[in-house]
Amino acid sequence: MMGFVWGLAGVLAGAFIALQSPINAHLARDLGFPLAAAAASFIAGAVVLVALASASSLAQGVSIAWRAPPLWMFIAGGCLGAAYVTITIILTPKLGTAATMAFIVTGQLVGGLVLDHFGYFGLAVREITVGRVGGAVLLLAGALLIRLT
Repeated sequence: MMGFVWGLAGVLAGAFIALQSPINAHLARDLGFPLAAAAASFIAGAVVLVALASASSLAQGVSIAWRAPPLWMFIAGGCLGAAYVTITIILTPKLGTAATMAFIVTGQLVGGLVLDHFGYFGLAVREITVGRVGGAVLLLAGALLIRLT
């Protein structure tokens, strides 16, 4: 049962990403500059997340170890997120939401295959198989069909 719940949570997160892209693209159009929309998105998200992290850690009696991770992890994660949001803001009006999401999911899958294969960042190693590569190829084909038809 929990597998279903986690899968549903993943689908919901994907829907949020699809919804976020046109909202941020509209914000960029209204602001007149895509990077300003990306900045606004990150500022709003940062404010909400700091408040939630602070409140939930306080409620659970947990101290957040802000100094434990190396600085590069904070910078890399933030920069990758900023690049992602900025790219979706730029691509969504040009390709449409469905095609943008299809290409992004394809990139996520390919990236995930590589990360799993090498076990980067402490992940369990999951070998690249013909079936996994086939799935990635089918997803790319689907992305191309969404974009080209």
